[in-house]
Amino acid sequence: MGEVRNVELVNLVIFMFSAHVDYWLETIKGELEAEFGRIDYVSPLLDFEKYTLYYNEEMGSGLMGRLISFERLIHPSLLSVIKLKTNDIEQKYSVDGKRRFNLDPGYIHHMQFVLATTKMWPHRIYIGNGIYAETTLLYVNGRWKDYDFTYPNYKEPEYKAELSKIRELYLEKRKRLLKLLSAR
Repeated sequence: MGEVRNVELVNLVIFMFSAHVDYWLETIKGELEAEFGRIDYVSPLLDFEKYTLYYNEEMGSGLMGRLISFERLIHPSLLSVIKLKTNDIEQKYSVDGKRRFNLDPGYIHHMQFVLATTKMWPHRIYIGNGIYAETTLLYVNGRWKDYDFTYPNYKEPEYKAELSKIRELYLEKRKRLLKLLSAR
């Protein structure tokens, strides 16, 4: 019989994309930080539109994104609630039912990058509140490994490089937390 262990905290990451991502990030930054804590990293602009035109009718053309990391570590069981909150923020700024930006929350653990979604597929696991989770990338042998089902943008070196930067931040936070806990 396996022994039940404490679950490690993880690093919340939100991928935000929009035709005007910097404007919208500046507009909602306070709300994001009020909900999820201080932002500790924002990636450079990442091209999103070259991977899909699916969102263009709703959000316009020229979609760019940024990966956003939060300082405060979270329990992974909170991911479904976080996805509901990000959906609420998207809806709050929608015009005539069309979103101005998209917020895709997930988390980085030292071994994986997980995304939340409302869409069920066979490789996704239901985590509650109408939300599913997908292990989008696996970190093994010093690099991110993608899967056949991984979204095309997350297969790209520029996205993986930014996720590696956030992973390094996470490892430092994790090390500080473990040091603090062992001092007790």
